[in-house]
Amino acid sequence: MNKGKIFPREPFKDTVYLKAVVKDPSIIIGDFTMYNDWINDPTQFEKNNVLYHYPINKERLIMGKYCSIACGAKFMFTSGNHTTKSLANYPFPIFVNEWGLLVENMTEAWDNKGDIIIGNDVWIGYEAVIMQGVHIGDGAIIGTRAVVTKDVAPYAIVAGVPAKTIKKRFSDTTVAELLKIKWWDWQPEKVRMNLDAIIKGKVEQLK
Repeated sequence: MNKGKIFPREPFKDTVYLKAVVKDPSIIIGDFTMYNDWINDPTQFEKNNVLYHYPINKERLIMGKYCSIACGAKFMFTSGNHTTKSLANYPFPIFVNEWGLLVENMTEAWDNKGDIIIGNDVWIGYEAVIMQGVHIGDGAIIGTRAVVTKDVAPYAIVAGVPAKTIKKRFSDTTVAELLKIKWWDWQPEKVRMNLDAIIKGKVEQLK
């Protein structure tokens, strides 16, 4: 399999492997993670979907392997936030020239909540928003237009504003087995050989 491939559904150009198009070293993408966009150019994911992601904060967006990111999903970083510690909502520290402030104190305008970390085989639905500092576990599903403000457990389904857990995808036993097997870490050929069991939900055949 060609890991440098950009368009996995050629001749269609609405789906990309993100690892092949993202250039920012602070955005780390696993193999086969894909993004679909029928409105904007999906190769511009870094510009259109990763918001307020500025080097001054040293934050990372980390996604595992085999994730599915739907059209319009957004990842909102710290600089889109305003600190709640200030007496003013107005972000005075970013207007250093206007108010005679120091550039090195600019980050006082927001509360840094850290990296956004997405596990493996996560499905993020249409126009969902993942907020700064959120960690999403392996196998989770994020519903359409959900706003995710808190961590999401592995194989949970969340939806709403703010997002809340609707249910688990599988039993605790099956989830534990999947987290132990970690099929996403297999070589692609082994995944190919086990696709029937994976697609049909036959976890016992993967043991």
